[in-house]
Amino acid sequence: MNVLDPAYAASLDAADSLRAFRDEFHIPVINGKSTLYFTGNSLGLMPKLAQTYVEEELEDWKNWGVEGHFHARRPWMPYHEFFTDSLANLVGGKPEEVVVMGSLTNNLHLLMVSFFRPSGKRTKILCEAKAFPSDQYALASQLRFHGLDPKEHLVEIGPRDGEHHIRKEDFMAAIDQHGDEIALMMVGGVNYYTGQVHDMKTLTAYAQNKGIIVGWDLAHGAGNVELHLHDWNVDFAAWCHYKYINSGPGATAGYFVHERHHGITDIPRFEGWWGHDKDTRFTMPETFKPIPTAEAWQLSNVPVMAMAPLRASLDLFDRAGLENLREKSKKLTSYLQQVLEEVALASDSNFEIITPLDERGAQISLLVHGYGRPLFDYLMEEGVIADWREPNVIRMAPVPLYSSFEDIRAFGEILLTYLKNH
Repeated sequence: MNVLDPAYAASLDAADSLRAFRDEFHIPVINGKSTLYFTGNSLGLMPKLAQTYVEEELEDWKNWGVEGHFHARRPWMPYHEFFTDSLANLVGGKPEEVVVMGSLTNNLHLLMVSFFRPSGKRTKILCEAKAFPSDQYALASQLRFHGLDPKEHLVEIGPRDGEHHIRKEDFMAAIDQHGDEIALMMVGGVNYYTGQVHDMKTLTAYAQNKGIIVGWDLAHGAGNVELHLHDWNVDFAAWCHYKYINSGPGATAGYFVHERHHGITDIPRFEGWWGHDKDTRFTMPETFKPIPTAEAWQLSNVPVMAMAPLRASLDLFDRAGLENLREKSKKLTSYLQQVLEEVALASDSNFEIITPLDERGAQISLLVHGYGRPLFDYLMEEGVIADWREPNVIRMAPVPLYSSFEDIRAFGEILLTYLKNH
């Protein structure tokens, strides 16, 4: 079997039951070339339905003005509620545990107001080393806000010398060593650099058994891998929607709060009127009465125009089914690995896939030993949209909603051409 044979890739596409979903997206054409798009882990492509939904909201605004809050085809007053069932399915929560609001880091800060409460010996945060910088900044600033020095109170776990992945056992060892000093474990569920998917179920239970609150940053997990946040007993989680959930640059984000934390009136929380009891919200009482769901962490009414593309994308997820998408994703990444291995063999190149085989979602990160930025620039010139991370890592994420096996095969041919000539 020649994995670079166009007929073979065509046979894989023909057997793909989800192939029609590709037609639901705009595939960028740059410099006259239809691109091979592998950066869904950074910004997902635009669903064609997004334009329709945004235009409908604009039309309703034009026709109804303020009355659109009640009479738009999707009334704006409860607009955020139109997402809960779909999001609950994506992250494995109950509808009352998920909310669309704000941005990822903003939501993490708001959640940590409630869930990072250092006291006594418990003053530390456990995280992954070299997490995405926004998480590093957020955690360090939370510590400083409480008068704590991040150098002393941030426990960071990284790969062992000579390795690329963080071993589950090393997280556990840190929990054993510092357990009664750790107030919060907050880790990226899928590492942005290597694409490693952590064992969230096991680590959540292990940390909570030591009395540690557990939160997950799911920026690279939501819409990508299977999540069961409620069943895993996760305390809280937050994610963005512009990556695998295809809702546009800077799209509104989402968060999860387990139901056991709902309805607690005295939990520390930054409060806003959209988190107040819906029945009395417009009587403007002086005292905040939290909605007895995750909605209690809401602050303000929703940005409808910004949320409309999210509804378009979630409609596609609902139709495709996450289990089906995950199954295709596994096939795409397996084929991508085969293509990379074939290209390395045919060109006598020393590539290293640093994404673990048994702990990955849609992303594969390729360490291109001996090659620098000119390789990546060539790929871009040939219409391959991927992601470069210094010093020499190319991140690629074939997304099951719109990526094809032919995309991967064509990329392999372009890569092989460069390597044979350099």
